Amino acid sequence: MAELVYAKDGRLLFTKEMKQEYTLLMPQMLPVHFGMFRQLLVLEGYKVDMLTTNHRGIVDEGLKYVHNDTCYPALLVIGQLIDAVKHGGYDPHKVALLITQTGGGCRASNYIHLLRKALEKAGMSYIPVISVNLSGMEKNPGWSLTLPLIRKMIYAMMYGDLIVNVANQVRPYEVMKGDTDQMVETWENKLIEGFQKGRGMNRKEMRQIFDQICADFADIPVAGPQKVRVGVVGEIYVKFSPLGNNNLEDFLLSEGAEPVVPGLTDFMIFKIFNRESDVDLYGGKWIKKKVCQIFKGYIEECQKDMIAALKKTRFHAPGTFENMHKLVHGYLGDGNKMGEGWLLTGEMLELIHSGVPNIVCTQPFGCLPNHIVGKGMIRKLKDDYPNSNIVAIDYDPGATKINQENRIKLMLANARQIAKQEAQQKAEQDLVGAAH
Repeated sequence: MAELVYAKDGRLLFTKEMKQEYTLLMPQMLPVHFGMFRQLLVLEGYKVDMLTTNHRGIVDEGLKYVHNDTCYPALLVIGQLIDAVKHGGYDPHKVALLITQTGGGCRASNYIHLLRKALEKAGMSYIPVISVNLSGMEKNPGWSLTLPLIRKMIYAMMYGDLIVNVANQVRPYEVMKGDTDQMVETWENKLIEGFQKGRGMNRKEMRQIFDQICADFADIPVAGPQKVRVGVVGEIYVKFSPLGNNNLEDFLLSEGAEPVVPGLTDFMIFKIFNRESDVDLYGGKWIKKKVCQIFKGYIEECQKDMIAALKKTRFHAPGTFENMHKLVHGYLGDGNKMGEGWLLTGEMLELIHSGVPNIVCTQPFGCLPNHIVGKGMIRKLKDDYPNSNIVAIDYDPGATKINQENRIKLMLANARQIAKQEAQQKAEQDLVGAAH
């Protein structure tokens, strides 16, 4: 059995011996993306399980070890990890926990410390916690994010974003219920199989795969009139995670709406751009800025490839990060980057400009960055875009699902009323045009 080794600061390390013996448990945020990330880690020699549990016991477990005023995503992630250790059938002496660490001013930087504190409280301080970050924080001998692995994860992220994008545009209209989910699973398995053989990991192959994904989803039989399109933005975890947002996308589908969820790619580019803009705003080494520019430029080119693939089809394509950055000028500055920062306002603006004025802004209750760049910007956006129909929904352990859903239903009723008025106006204009 691997020996427990501690760093000088008292932190329990994940050693090379542990890599051979331990199973890494990772929380799930984006089901499609994280399934592929997991497989890439397996190919690097790690034993990894992704947690897909989604039940009230997770919240209760989180409340035992995390103060209920702490960030809701922290409570859920920590609750899910500890629930898995206790009830998932694992040997607690043979598991390690994976958690992201942003290093920014958002509470997300504290999740790792809250998790260690929770493990201590639960009498499980012998379980190593691994920080997943790109800043070189908290190094471990048995864990490394190498450049080739990061590059592969970028491709997996692009595939995940495209699959989720086209699936959301097909699922509300599918003739045979379940066809879209079946296609998502097929492509996820196909990509994972490709990763095992080293395929799909260069831009030429990626472009071909993009075209194939679009073609396969376009072949799914669809029917019915255009449904109300509803954008979903907000704090990254509650925006994407079904556990965090009470299965928001499923609820929107059940209410006859088409969910439009901006992808993970913009968030990743935003995080790299922040490092670059820090040098401009506060000074720093030019080499850091140059490295960030190269890294950001590479992901932006991949994003443009994805947009180009979508534009060849009947599917709606998102805008580029560069275009979104231009839209937010005059609203928020580049230095406003805590949490989702100006990106959240940018996503709302991009949705409005692309014909999706109906937006659900998801936020953990008491999330200060979100309160400013989300809820705080809604009035300004409504002043500038009177047809925008935005509702902010708070998520926390005490928030009732019924209240959340009732507020979304009200927003959808407004959306349908606006759509009806616009259709009447268009019909009247067409009549006037025909008369002339």
